Amino acid sequence: MRAAEVMSGIRAQVDAGRVPGAIVGVRHGGRTTVEAAGATGPGGDPLRADAVVRISSNTKPVVAALALRLVQDGLLALHDPVERFLPALADRRVLRAIDGPPEDTVPAERAVTVEDLLSMRMGFGWVWESDCPTVERATGLGLGFGPPDPTGPPAPDEWVARFATLPLLEQPGAVWRYEMSFAVLGAVLARAAGQPLDVVLAERLCGPLGMVDTGFVADPARLVPSYARDGDALTVFDGASDSRWLAPPAFPDARGGLVSTAADLLRFAGMLLDDGAGLLTPASVAAMTTDRLTPEQRGGPSAATFLDSGGWGYGVGVVETPVGRRYGWAGGLGTLWYSWPGHDLAAVLLTQVLPPDAEVFGAFTTTIQDALSR
Repeated sequence: MRAAEVMSGIRAQVDAGRVPGAIVGVRHGGRTTVEAAGATGPGGDPLRADAVVRISSNTKPVVAALALRLVQDGLLALHDPVERFLPALADRRVLRAIDGPPEDTVPAERAVTVEDLLSMRMGFGWVWESDCPTVERATGLGLGFGPPDPTGPPAPDEWVARFATLPLLEQPGAVWRYEMSFAVLGAVLARAAGQPLDVVLAERLCGPLGMVDTGFVADPARLVPSYARDGDALTVFDGASDSRWLAPPAFPDARGGLVSTAADLLRFAGMLLDDGAGLLTPASVAAMTTDRLTPEQRGGPSAATFLDSGGWGYGVGVVETPVGRRYGWAGGLGTLWYSWPGHDLAAVLLTQVLPPDAEVFGAFTTTIQDALSR
């Protein structure tokens, strides 16, 4: 399968203006192809296949792989308590009721571990099913709930200090909740390695993989604008020449702060398809891409919103499809990556519209799975 075949399945949506432009990349059987269609924005220049985009939550799989690399290197272990690296997060308290006041708590039954962060079972995250004064307080503290914003959260030490003033929503390990675990994970990895997260990521993962365009700061010559949908119109969410991604952030955000390209994401996906390609062990790749959740956790309110009856590994969603197991994840600014390991296939879709266009995402996935089923 080539990128042009997948692009044929979404070109009508691009031509109809559902998104200004789209980039599709495919790695199949070790061969990589990339195609672009449309423009950088309404009335903009033609979209280039090597454009740099904000990948939002597609940051999470990359950081999860980095965490497993540090585990292999002996800098931390999956069972390590988070307080080993972030002492301010020792002796956690837990809400008695998720809609109750932040002061009404009980002691945590155990410490939060690194594995809890990777599996998003720390006990803190988005709450969809009820009011939650503790999440409201987290928002007021500037901890970064909402779309990614490099200029928002404070530096890691201050971020951790503010987060430490909050109780957990649930007991560690009990419930899957998107997405605050990865903000904490980024701070843990930096402490474990003794370097800022952006440096650790470049030296231990992106550099070895040749992901030269992936990081927390964008190349202004190739960055494209991103947009937010306002009814039938698009408004600029983040420009190109004045982007918030042009300067190093105070808080390199492991939840959604990275920029990247189709080629770089396919290098990352190819590493996983190639059993780690010498960077990760096959056992690490298998652990990352295997569902870690119980049936009850997969049916929980946060999982039901994000996982669509699938599961969660370390930084990736995992689901069984009619054409075999699929893993990957999406970004809220309009990016999507899936791999079908049984077919030695990875594919990425890059747009820059918030929220992602469901019809474009659906056509992308359906085109690939229909082709694989033939």
